[in-house]
Amino acid sequence: MTMIDTFLKEMEAEAQTTRKMLALVPDDKFGWKPHEKSMAIERLATHIAELPTWVTMTVNTNELDFNSNAYVPKIVKNNKELMQFFEESLADGIATLKKTKDDILSDQWVLRNGDTIISKRTKAEVFRMAYSQIIHHRAQMGVFLRLLNVPIPGSYGPSADDMAF
Repeated sequence: MTMIDTFLKEMEAEAQTTRKMLALVPDDKFGWKPHEKSMAIERLATHIAELPTWVTMTVNTNELDFNSNAYVPKIVKNNKELMQFFEESLADGIATLKKTKDDILSDQWVLRNGDTIISKRTKAEVFRMAYSQIIHHRAQMGVFLRLLNVPIPGSYGPSADDMAF
């Protein structure tokens, strides 16, 4: 098994849990946020949904410069559009991985804002960072949903909502 095969297997496994969590985002709460400093639930959900495309960006570039590439978040109007966006992003990341060879994984990739270097990592490390971001923000989404009294699905085993007491 190659490293790319390992990344592909992990992306597909994490997609199952991500899909379950995103499917629960209520249409009527897209503008809701638990705190003034928090993202709105729609912004958090679309960020989670877009993260598989970081694999494609990492494979096809050597850096992302926020100074010359202004971030424009995807706007979705409802959960159906959110889920479609996630499936498109996931398909993009999977297709890219299937065409990628291990020899690019040690290449350097830079995240910067103009002259300020935010991070310099290998492409393999950026893949791991993107996957970690999915998991991190998915857990954050779980807190948002819990505060809205939405039952939470299990991620790596049953959740408290899955358990019969």
